[in-house]
Amino acid sequence: MPVRARPDTAPGMIRFFDMFLGRSTAMRRLDDAFRAAGLHPLLVPEPVKLTVIELTRKHAGTAPQGTDFGKSAALLAYCILGHDQFTDSNGGEITARTDERVDAALEAGNSFDAKLILLALHAGLIAPDIADRLELDDQEPDQT
Repeated sequence: MPVRARPDTAPGMIRFFDMFLGRSTAMRRLDDAFRAAGLHPLLVPEPVKLTVIELTRKHAGTAPQGTDFGKSAALLAYCILGHDQFTDSNGGEITARTDERVDAALEAGNSFDAKLILLALHAGLIAPDIADRLELDDQEPDQT
């Protein structure tokens, strides 16, 4: 008996089920937070959104209903849009605070904000000007 491959759960399929089951409250709140940060939610893949929800819940230590996604969405929007476009959408004060968060995340290394930045990087969503700030080492590690 041949083994069947598991069907691919593409984002379109997830949205198809959303038509009948409705989107989760957390997903709707995250989408609203992305819109408030100047990023259209359709530009963020569903798996990235689910990861943001889970990371934010773990970091906040709250129940799903009490989670605030505003700060997570703002940082991810900054990483995706880039400095200039984020500034156009949110103004200089919010951009300056988000810049400070990125700098602190790069210093800390294993913080909540650093995980969100890495998520954007690994998902291939990060803006070129933000990627340049990360100063990643592209060299292979020594095999001695």
